[in-house]
Amino acid sequence: MSEIEQRASREVYANPWLRLREDEIEYADGTTGSYAVVEKPDFVTVLPWENDGFWLVQQYRYVVGSRQWEFPQGGWPQGHGGTREELAAAELAEETGLRARGWRRLGRLFAAYGYSAQAFDVFLATDLTPGPTRHEHSEQGMVHRWFAMPELRAMIRSGEFADSHSVAALALYDLHTAPS
Repeated sequence: MSEIEQRASREVYANPWLRLREDEIEYADGTTGSYAVVEKPDFVTVLPWENDGFWLVQQYRYVVGSRQWEFPQGGWPQGHGGTREELAAAELAEETGLRARGWRRLGRLFAAYGYSAQAFDVFLATDLTPGPTRHEHSEQGMVHRWFAMPELRAMIRSGEFADSHSVAALALYDLHTAPS
């Protein structure tokens, strides 16, 4: 027996973006409990690097009630698919209009493994060229802007750049670019 075994499961809620299920579980010592699990598709986060800084996007995030800066990120729309690299290129072009000739996968992280198995891959995009954006309907009012690295780090310290996926992606960038 693993540390926790699923004994039963039921769907509580579902829509095109997520599924919420409740699992009845049993711990290794025989006691039981329940666990809420959010199922969402995996996504990518893209770090568009240029001139010692990054391009960020800002959009209104309804749940926190404010506009927030973050790295371009997203998943395939329902009914679409492809490789993670193709998704990274699509998200970068959609949200910033930028196209990259250089790509490097920096790693894979879990978004919130306390309640979801959703993961995201982090990509560094370089050798950028501009082009038109193709914002989705839900990205109304999205803007993008370039930030020098010291400004971005100051934004993290002040709480102005607070997207956990973006901050974690920057940590992977730092690990890959730090001198050994």
